[in-house]
Amino acid sequence: MAMQESLTALAYLVAAVLFILALRGLSSPETSRTGNVLGMLGMAIAVFTTILSPEIESYLWVAVALLTGAIIGITIASKIAMTAMPQLVAAFHSLVGLAAVLVAGAAYSNPQAFHLVDSSGSIFIASRIEMGLGAVIGAITFSGSVIAFTKLQGLVSGAPVVFKGQHFFNACMGLAIVALIVAFCLQQQPVIFWSMIGLAFVLGVFIIIPIGGADMPVVVSMLNSYSGWAAAGIGFTLHNNALIVTGALVGSSGAILSYIMCKGMNRSFFNVILGGFGADAEGASSGGGDADRPVKQGSAEDAAFIMKNAGSVIIVPGYGMAVAQAQHALREMCEELKKNDVKVSYAIHPVAGRMPGHMNVLLAEANVPYDEVFELEDINNEFQSTDVAFVIGANDVTNPAAKTDPASPIFGMPILDVAKAKTVLFVKRGMSTGYAGVQNELFFNDNTMMLFGDAKKMVEGIIRNID
Repeated sequence: MAMQESLTALAYLVAAVLFILALRGLSSPETSRTGNVLGMLGMAIAVFTTILSPEIESYLWVAVALLTGAIIGITIASKIAMTAMPQLVAAFHSLVGLAAVLVAGAAYSNPQAFHLVDSSGSIFIASRIEMGLGAVIGAITFSGSVIAFTKLQGLVSGAPVVFKGQHFFNACMGLAIVALIVAFCLQQQPVIFWSMIGLAFVLGVFIIIPIGGADMPVVVSMLNSYSGWAAAGIGFTLHNNALIVTGALVGSSGAILSYIMCKGMNRSFFNVILGGFGADAEGASSGGGDADRPVKQGSAEDAAFIMKNAGSVIIVPGYGMAVAQAQHALREMCEELKKNDVKVSYAIHPVAGRMPGHMNVLLAEANVPYDEVFELEDINNEFQSTDVAFVIGANDVTNPAAKTDPASPIFGMPILDVAKAKTVLFVKRGMSTGYAGVQNELFFNDNTMMLFGDAKKMVEGIIRNID
């Protein structure tokens, strides 16, 4: 028995080391594939070590669960489009949260099976704390992730849902949940346990609904952190070291990423945690009255002529590029420009797309050289000396209102200074607002030429006219 426990501890340690190496690998595009492989290997070791535990009495339900999960995972992975990746991540976060709630419910219903009771038959105080925290964080993660999914999927509006006294209402629910956790530690009554979980489900909804579309990448990162802490809490309940370590790694890395993104967007980290950084819906501009304002409109032929005669071009990709699946055509266009001795770079905003790193993944998929891709802080000063800024599907992250309009819901968010380029070529389907619901004043600048149409078709037209 002692030998079995030692081998299990060793296997979990190896899995934990692989998880840490995976996170390190995922921190850079060059090593991301290796990091992904290491993460999968670590998870495989952790899963099979748990399956081989002598405490498992029947493998039937374990096999059914593994087979079902494998079929669902393989099916989704083979069919999911990159444009749907953000909502997929949100959906997966919801499953992690729900799993934490279900495990906590099982442990509470049959604590003897989990060795959580003392000689009097009561659940240990420490186990109640772990169980309560894991279940509450899991419930918040589940309902919050479901709301994030519906917003990202377009099932509901991405606009913030706000009402008077919202922060006070959320604070009261949070304090009520804390009080219920304390009460649960004092007496393990079912009404207390299920009440705190039910209230946590409600709080998860009210935390996410005030968050506007421009802030959704931070929401995805925040929910990732929540799911990790939920897993860690349940790991303590189950006395599973692998789950504790994995949850702590996911929770801490998600929190760090959220902090970095908040800093990049000039948002308050604590407001993010409390769900209070959504914009006032009345502050969003619908862009009404802009339909009659004149814009300079061009064609693929015009864009090709301008860019092939430029000395430098900076590409600014956004969600519109992802929707059109234009990344491969974009790389081909840039290769043609480089044949004409044009210097090409890519500028990535921290929250471009719908989740952290969305644009980096798409460009890597198209085999864009890593040394041509730059983050905002590394390339923003280059716009003033570049000949052309080619914006393909990015909107809010280039909107000057973030610097000039205090009433704008994106005010204070650092943007890519594409307006400083000599010429701005803006690929867009029409004059609609961005995901934050704010009209982009860049459209009406004298140095901006609008290229209306499908991003992929427009880029392919430019390629034909560069030759």
